[in-house]
Amino acid sequence: MRVIVVGAGVVGTMHAWHAVNRGHEVVQIERETEARGASLRNFGQIWVSGRAGGEELETALRARELWEEIGARIPALGFRPNGSLTPLRGDLERAVAEAAVARPDAAARGHKLLTAGEARALNPALRGDFDAALYCERDAAVEPRTAQLALRAELLKSPGYTFLPGREVRDVVGENAVRDDHGDVHTGDAVVLCTGAWLGGLVRELAGPDLPVRRVRLQMMQTDPLGEPLTTSVADADSFRYYPAYGSPALDELNARQPQPATAAEHRMQLLMVQRADGGLTIGDTHEYEHPFAFDTVEDPYDHLTGVVESLLGRPLPKVRRRWAGVYAQCTDKSRVVHRQRVRDGVWLVTGPGGRGMTCSPAIAETTANELGW
Repeated sequence: MRVIVVGAGVVGTMHAWHAVNRGHEVVQIERETEARGASLRNFGQIWVSGRAGGEELETALRARELWEEIGARIPALGFRPNGSLTPLRGDLERAVAEAAVARPDAAARGHKLLTAGEARALNPALRGDFDAALYCERDAAVEPRTAQLALRAELLKSPGYTFLPGREVRDVVGENAVRDDHGDVHTGDAVVLCTGAWLGGLVRELAGPDLPVRRVRLQMMQTDPLGEPLTTSVADADSFRYYPAYGSPALDELNARQPQPATAAEHRMQLLMVQRADGGLTIGDTHEYEHPFAFDTVEDPYDHLTGVVESLLGRPLPKVRRRWAGVYAQCTDKSRVVHRQRVRDGVWLVTGPGGRGMTCSPAIAETTANELGW
């Protein structure tokens, strides 16, 4: 079988990975020299803790297994089973964590409620004031800026894999074939379009105007090295408001009695923080849904995040050396992990994983491969 994959972000690259590892010939086409979108502009978190119960959690757990397997083959991915801590302050935040620990699927996530002392023993860099912490043992991390490069370096060892950068696919030609902007036609037994947040042009022509996918913009930053290990990923209790696993009467009570600070509410914020391989901290994020998106980044969210991080670390934040905005595609049907649609005979569109893309991509691609009979 010959598979054509359009898009070299993490979703597209994982489709190429599964096809190659099942013995198929693969041509992967990318319009940039390398992917530059949401696959690089994220935390690199393999985030199990907040996923909705059912299919989403099952997908995240399977993806976590696959990331660990692939990471053992490719150390440059930087896979590490670091887990996560969400420090808690006050009875309202603790009640949400207690509800999460009481869920039937809490053990599958590795959820435990820790005392402040237990949390500091697990992550000594957390010297700020908090009363307890929610621990998720199954959370993990990779290096987002280099993961696709490491995967591609391994794929290129296969004689059946071809990477064609700097080519934009402009048209679907008959069955199982696409034409790029160099005029070359690429024919296979299956074509998978993994175009990320690129939802116009050919994608709109193929999928129609009612594609149930929207674009979401975020802001993030990265610091100089912390100077000590941050042994787990870290979230704040605002993440409870964002992730579906935390929905409960306790969350309703938190929202009613302890609303977010104005800046966090305006920019739909949570804190997520991961230490990079060089010791720096990746910190975010905001969520912007209304179009047109701003073309610039604004400082108030960064100031808010800095204050939250410093209160948890109990020390000043290292110098911020990078700030960026990113855009990802999110399926608006909450019952789906991703939007998967046959748009022509032999041509499939796979898009809209939302903020789950880095986490779930190996399992999303595996499902595509299984459904298409690769």
